[in-house]
Amino acid sequence: MKRERPLFANILPLLLTVFLVPLTACQIEKEESGSLPDVDVDVEPGNLPQYDIEGPDVNVGVTEQTVTVPKLIVVQEEETVQVPYIDVDVPGAQQQERTITTEIEVPSSGYNVEITGIYAVNNQLWVVSRLTETDPNAPQATMRISDRVVLNAPDMPIRQYVIGERPQGSFNQQYTFIDDPQAITSQLESGRQIYQQS
Repeated sequence: MKRERPLFANILPLLLTVFLVPLTACQIEKEESGSLPDVDVDVEPGNLPQYDIEGPDVNVGVTEQTVTVPKLIVVQEEETVQVPYIDVDVPGAQQQERTITTEIEVPSSGYNVEITGIYAVNNQLWVVSRLTETDPNAPQATMRISDRVVLNAPDMPIRQYVIGERPQGSFNQQYTFIDDPQAITSQLESGRQIYQQS
């Protein structure tokens, strides 16, 4: 009876050949002997270097630059409307017809202004107007609203009072805003009322 060789016995010579052939293909020759250098160091303890570091010089300011910004265009149209006409006849004084206008810059179309009275006080015309917000939900857009009265009277300086809260904007600085009309009642009573809103 013939004995069979185990599988491992057949593979072992093949594996040895595969691993040993590459090792014989590389030849290493020593050409020079090596040694570590002899070093004799005589040093003093050192310090870390010091650096003088200066940061950048930063200047903050403003400059002018031309940019494109959105602008709201307000179209004004001429209309014929009825306005109160007041004729004040003062004997011996020359009369002059002029339009008295109260014009206020507001943040939306939800506001209204009305001239409620005109008074002659100490050789001045006091114009009293009322500013009211009629629609707090109106879309925001800066615009101007106005009311006017035509007055035929002697030329007198005009003072404008507006009852209500002053809206933002330098345009509205020309008027005196008051919260309560009682603040000027005594002065108005000392004068003469020449117009009252009907």
